[in-house]
Amino acid sequence: MTVVPQKFRVLESYLAGSWRKGYGEGANLLDAATGTPIARIDASGLDLGEALAYGRAKGGAALRKMTYHERALMLKTLAQSLMEKKEIFYQESYATGATRKDSWIDIEGGIGTLFAFSSKARREMPNTRVFVEGAVEPLSRDNTFSAQHILSPLQGVAVHINAFNFPCWGMLEKIAPALIAGVPCLVKPASQTAYLTELMVRHILDTGILPEGALQLLCGSAGDLIDHVDGQDVVTFTGSAATGQMLRGHPSIVQNSVRFSMEADSLNAALLGPDAAPGEPEFDLFIREVAREMTAKAGQKCTAIRRVIVPKKQVDAVADALGKRLSRQVVGDPRQDDVTMGPLASLGQRDEVHARVTELKEDAEIISTSSNQAFDKGAFEAPILLHCAAPLTSEKVHSVEAFGPVATIMPYEDLGEAIELTHKGKGSLVASVFTNDPAVAEEMVLGMAPFHGRVMIGNRQSAKTSTGHGSPLPMLVHGGPGRAGGGEELGGLRSVKHYMQRTAVQGAPQLLGAVTGRWVAGAEGKADERHPFRKSLADLEVGDQLTTNSRTVSLEDIEHFAEFTGDTFYAHMDEAAAKRNPFFEGRVAHGYLIVSFAAGLFVDPDEGPVLANYGVDNLRFMTPVNAGDSLKVQLTAKEISPRITADYGEVRWDCRVTNQNDEPVAQYDVLTLVAKEWPQRS
Repeated sequence: MTVVPQKFRVLESYLAGSWRKGYGEGANLLDAATGTPIARIDASGLDLGEALAYGRAKGGAALRKMTYHERALMLKTLAQSLMEKKEIFYQESYATGATRKDSWIDIEGGIGTLFAFSSKARREMPNTRVFVEGAVEPLSRDNTFSAQHILSPLQGVAVHINAFNFPCWGMLEKIAPALIAGVPCLVKPASQTAYLTELMVRHILDTGILPEGALQLLCGSAGDLIDHVDGQDVVTFTGSAATGQMLRGHPSIVQNSVRFSMEADSLNAALLGPDAAPGEPEFDLFIREVAREMTAKAGQKCTAIRRVIVPKKQVDAVADALGKRLSRQVVGDPRQDDVTMGPLASLGQRDEVHARVTELKEDAEIISTSSNQAFDKGAFEAPILLHCAAPLTSEKVHSVEAFGPVATIMPYEDLGEAIELTHKGKGSLVASVFTNDPAVAEEMVLGMAPFHGRVMIGNRQSAKTSTGHGSPLPMLVHGGPGRAGGGEELGGLRSVKHYMQRTAVQGAPQLLGAVTGRWVAGAEGKADERHPFRKSLADLEVGDQLTTNSRTVSLEDIEHFAEFTGDTFYAHMDEAAAKRNPFFEGRVAHGYLIVSFAAGLFVDPDEGPVLANYGVDNLRFMTPVNAGDSLKVQLTAKEISPRITADYGEVRWDCRVTNQNDEPVAQYDVLTLVAKEWPQRS
C-alpha cells in the first residue's frame, strides 16, 4: 500500500462565495493513529448571518429555477466526479482512524447515496418545478371547485450540523434530498474530522456542477449561526442528545418554528431469538453481526449495537463466541494492511469512552477485552464486552452509551421480557432480531417497532444478501423516536419532502391545472382533428382530449373473453349465481374486457410518437357492465414529463369510461412513453 504523507494545513470555510479563514488562533487537529498535527481549525469572526442570506438569495434562487430532474441529474454528475477522486479521500480518511473498509462506508457509501437519490427523483418525481401530492379533492358536486396538495421548496437554507464519525457520508446523505428539493445547504462538520469534509467540499466546488450558493461550508465553531435562522430555514443535527436538545430549544428555532431534525445517540439492540441456539445458522449470524458492529469504525457508529439481548441459557455461549471473535481483531494504524480496527477519532473521544465504561461498570462487569499490540501514541482502544446479570432492574446499561467498541450482554427469560428490555433504551435508531421462527419475528418486531426507526430481521435465507444491522439505506428511513432524537432522514422522497412546504390549493379546475401543470377533472379539454396519439411532446399539450365513438358489449363478447382468457368466474358465466351476488343484477362483463375495449376505442393503430404503454395507475371499476350496454371513452392528456436524458418522455392520460347513461364505468390513468419529436431524428 502506498500512503501519501499528509501535509499540515489551515482549514477554511466557504461562505458567501469565497474561502475564508477564521480570525483566531484556532486549534490543532491530530492524526488519530499517530498523534501528528494535520490541520488547524478556526471560524472565529466569520459573518454567518451573511452566509445564510447569501444562500437564500443566491443558491436558493438558482436551484428553484431548475426542475426536479435537472437537480437530480446534477447530483448524478457530481457523484460521478467524486467517484473519480475517491482515492484522494481514502488517503485523507486514514487520519480519522478509519480502515479502508471503514472508509468505504463513509466515502463510497456517501457517493452512492447521491446516485440513489438522483435515480429515485428521476423515477418518482416529475420533470417539473412543482410536486403534486395525492389525488385531486373534489369540493363541489359539479367539479367547479376542487383542491390539490402541492409541495414547493422552502426559500431558506438547510443548515446541517454533523457528527465526527462520518465526515463524508454524513454530509452527502443530508445535502442529497435538500438539493433535490431545491434548498441550498450550509454544512458544519464536527471539528475532529472536518479536514476530510473540507477536502471533499473543495472538490465539489471545483467541479462547478452546483450553482453558486447551493453549498457552503463552516469549519469550526457554529458561533452565532443559529441566531440567524428563520422560518424558511431547516436545521438538522447529528450528535449527542444533550447538544441536540440545546439546539432544539434555541430561541430562533422555537420562535420561528424552524424545522428541526435530530439524530442523537441511541442504545441500539440486537436480540437473539430463543430458537437460535448454538449450531443454528442464526446464532452464527448473530455473533458475526454483533462483532462487526462493535468494531466497524471502532464502534463509532450511531447504529452500532450497544445492547446484546440473549436468552438466559445462551449467555455463556454468546459470551464465549463473541470473546473469541473479538480477540481476532488486529488493532492498529489503519494504514497497515493487516489492521482490522483503527483507533478512535481522537484522544478526547478515547477518554470519553473510558469514562462511560466506568459508569457502565456500576451495572455490569467486563468479561472480555484484548489487544494484539500496545501503543505509545494514538487513540487506540480494544473491544470491550460487558455482562449485566439483572438488566430489568439496572439503569446504566440502558442510558449510558460508550461511543466506541463497547457492548453489553444481557439475558431475558421470555419474549415479553426481551421486548421490555428494548423499550428501556427509550428510543433507538435500529434494532435487529435473529430468528428463523415466523412467530418470534412477528411478536418481536411488532413489540419493538414503536421504539425504533428501523428493525432488521436476520436469518439464514437473507444471510448472503442482507445489508446488516448498522447500514442506513437511502430508500429507508434513518432516525428514531425518543432518545434517538425523533428525526427522520433518508427514506427516499420522505426526506426530500422535509425541505418542502405542503400547501392545499383550492380553486376552479382550470386554475388548479395552471398551478400544477396537470389537467383536473372539470377543466375544459382541447379537442381538434388530430388524434392525441399523433402528437409528439413538441405538439402535445396538457388538456388535449379525445372523446370516442361508442361500442356495445354483447353476451357473445363476454363469453368469448372468458373462453379466450380462461377467466370463467361465475359472475361472467352463470346468470343465476351472478344474480345472487349483492353487486350484480345478472351476468356482467369482465373488468379487463372493459379496459381492453376502451383501448380499442381510443388507440391510434399507426406507427407514431406513442412508443409504448408502460402501465396503468389507479384503476377502478365503478358501475357493472351488462350485455347490451354501450361504452365510450374520454381520454385527456393529464400530465407531460419529458425525460431529461432521453428523446422521449412520459405522458399520463386520464381515461374515463362511461356507459349509455353517462354513468362512470371505469376510471384510470394510462401511462405512455412518447417521443419528443416525430419523426424521430436518427
